[in-house]
Amino acid sequence: MIIGGFAAQAQAQSNVTIYGLVDAGIVSERGGAAGSVTKVTSGIGSQSRLGFRGTEDLGNGLSAIFTLETGLKVDDGSLDNSNSALFNRQSFVGLKSKEAGTLTLGRQYTMLYNAMSQVADPFGAGYAGSIKNLFPAAGANTRTSNAIVYATPSYEGFSAEGLYSLGEQAGSTTAGRQFGFGLLYGQGPLNARLVYNNRNNDTAAVGATPAKLQDTGRNTLFAINYDFQVVKAYFAYGADKGVNSAALPVANAYGYTVAPKASLDSNDLLIGVQVPVAPNGTIMASYIRKNDKTVNNQDADQWALGYSYAMSKRTNMYVAYAKIKNKNGAGYTVGNNNEAGSGDKAFNAGIRHSF
Repeated sequence: MIIGGFAAQAQAQSNVTIYGLVDAGIVSERGGAAGSVTKVTSGIGSQSRLGFRGTEDLGNGLSAIFTLETGLKVDDGSLDNSNSALFNRQSFVGLKSKEAGTLTLGRQYTMLYNAMSQVADPFGAGYAGSIKNLFPAAGANTRTSNAIVYATPSYEGFSAEGLYSLGEQAGSTTAGRQFGFGLLYGQGPLNARLVYNNRNNDTAAVGATPAKLQDTGRNTLFAINYDFQVVKAYFAYGADKGVNSAALPVANAYGYTVAPKASLDSNDLLIGVQVPVAPNGTIMASYIRKNDKTVNNQDADQWALGYSYAMSKRTNMYVAYAKIKNKNGAGYTVGNNNEAGSGDKAFNAGIRHSF
C-alpha cells in the first residue's frame, strides 16, 4: 500500500534551497579538573551549519526530496567534523506523499533526539541549559547512518514515525543496528511525543561469539509542552536501560580517582518554561534530574536560566547560565548544543543568525 501510494507519473517541477545557521559567542566554564575555561566558540544555541534542501514535484501529491547538511565552526572556519564525513549532520533522499507519508534513506535524526530538541526542552537542546547535559543524546542517540525512516501523514494532529538503521557489519545482521518509533501529536497549543529507541552495541567480531554478546541500549521518552500564551510549559520523563543508554558526555571531567560510570538503569525528568517578555524577549528556565537507579547511585541535578532577544525573524542574541550538582561521584558537565563542556557551571553569551 505504501509503495503503491508513492507511485505516480507527472510533469516534474523542482527547486533547491541553500540554507544555514551561524552561531557564535563567549563561553565561560568552571568547576572541571582542567580549571576555568573562557573561549569564543561556535554552535552554542544551535550548531552552525550549511545545507542544501531540494524537492521535485512529481505530480498527484508526490514529491522527491533530499537534504545534505554539514556542520561548521564559526570561531575558526573549520568543518565541525570528527569522522571525515562531509555531510556529517544529515544526508538523505526520499519520497513524500500527501496520502502515503514520507520515506527517506540516509543519515538522519533519531525520533529520540527530535522529541528532546523539538518538544521537551525550552532551551531547544542548546545553550548552557541544554537537555543533552543529563538526558541521553550522545553519539548514535542523536543521528544514525544507513537509516530508513517512514513518517505517516498527520490526521487531526496525530502521526507516527519509524526508523531502522542497518549495522552493515559483515557476518551479522544485527550488530550495530538501531531502530526506533514515535507517536506524535501536535495541534493548537499542545505538542506531545512518546518515543522509543533501541541500539545494538555488538560488533560483528563480538556478535560472532554468543558468550560475548553485549546488552542493547534502550530509551523511552515522553515529552509534552503547552503554550498558555503568557507562559509555555514543558515536561519530559525518560527511562534509560542497558549499555550506552545514558553515556557520559565526558569520561572523567573532574579527575576523580575512581572514574564515574555511565548508568545502565536511570530515569530522567525535566520541568521547564518559556516566558515571553515584551517586546521581543523570551526567558527560558528548566530543572533536570538524572536518577541513577544502579548501586552507584550517581544522581545529578541541573538548574538553568536563559534569555533570548529576537532582533529580527532570523537573528537573536542570547545569554544563559546553568549549574549541575553531581552526587556520589557522578561526572555530568554543563555543555551546550555543540560541546560537552568541562565543568559543573557555565555561562554563555552570543548571537545566532539563520539564512
